[in-house]
Amino acid sequence: MLQDLFSKVKSRVSVDKHIQAKSGVNIPSDLMFKCPRCGKVEFMDAFQMHNKVCSNCGYHARLTAAERIEEIADNFTFTEYDKHMKSVNPIDFEGYPDKILQQRRRTGLREAVITGECQIMGHPCALGVMDARFMMASMGSVVGEKITRLFERAEEKNFPVIIFAASGGARMQEGIISLMQMAKTSGAIGRHSQKGLLYITVLTDPTTGGVTASFASLGDIIIAEPKVMIGFAGRRVIEGTIKQRLPDDFQSAEFALQHGFVDMIVERRDMRKTLAQLLRLHSGEVAYHG
Repeated sequence: MLQDLFSKVKSRVSVDKHIQAKSGVNIPSDLMFKCPRCGKVEFMDAFQMHNKVCSNCGYHARLTAAERIEEIADNFTFTEYDKHMKSVNPIDFEGYPDKILQQRRRTGLREAVITGECQIMGHPCALGVMDARFMMASMGSVVGEKITRLFERAEEKNFPVIIFAASGGARMQEGIISLMQMAKTSGAIGRHSQKGLLYITVLTDPTTGGVTASFASLGDIIIAEPKVMIGFAGRRVIEGTIKQRLPDDFQSAEFALQHGFVDMIVERRDMRKTLAQLLRLHSGEVAYHG
């Protein structure tokens, strides 16, 4: 699975380098953005003003957790949970503490998910946002614990939960401990659901592995951004198991929508409004006009 994912990323980088070498122009990453799908070049400021969506082909680039929260939550309403929680090395995996330290310094994050509560167009909810910059948002013990606590707090406060999922799967450096998070998060979601509370998942690029197989696929409503990668195992693993050729787009959001795994595909510019409408319908409150 990860090999397939890395191959896709590598191919995009190779195409970028080929185009730049052919044109003889190096594009500064902090000044210009070149879409990896269509090749259109635009100023970074303009690209960021459009929420990191390509103005030519609609490619949705990855957002950091902070950018996502700023885009979705009402101003000054987000309160973070478990901010200081950090990973240890439960199975004494060689080099893991150094890897975690490097990721913290590079990203400014303590772990691969930020959780808390906020309001979206006036509607309160519990919010979890995964950040693919931190070890590909893999799920270890801290990610699983923070997601579990998010649902437990939401249950206490009668809050709906929204999670923006993005992950390469369970974190291999924590072995069986990481796999146990699948059951733990699923149990917390079950208790939240038994209380009649709403859970919405938003699948972003990429959502794979043990995260897909647990909390990312258990939403009452499952939303995806356009053309994101959604799956569990990699293409070669599946094809080798079933001895059949799979469609080229079988791990896309559009394929998942066509086959009933995803309820709707929502463009980034419409995400905040769509989530607010769903929260309003579930709460039975009047529309927010602020």
